[in-house]
Amino acid sequence: MAKQLRMYTIKPGELEAFSREWGEQILPLRLQSGFRVIGPWVIDDTNQFVWILEHDGNFELADSRYYELPERKNVDPDPARHIQKNEHWMIREP
Repeated sequence: MAKQLRMYTIKPGELEAFSREWGEQILPLRLQSGFRVIGPWVIDDTNQFVWILEHDGNFELADSRYYELPERKNVDPDPARHIQKNEHWMIREP
């Protein structure tokens, strides 16, 4: 099972709006696309939103297909507009 840690630094004052939109629009699409989501968590002191995304198959291919979905392309407004910095890393258990 492939896992990816995603950490977003959100623009000042927009953490609540991003969290709400992510939960309403992004989370359901990820789940429908065969992903599992661990989290999310917020770090108020640094305006960060953190979550872990899992997939049993080819993670990179599944992620690419997710972004090509008409439903994803049509998310409006896109919660990504709140993101100041996007970081992600593949992770594994030791």
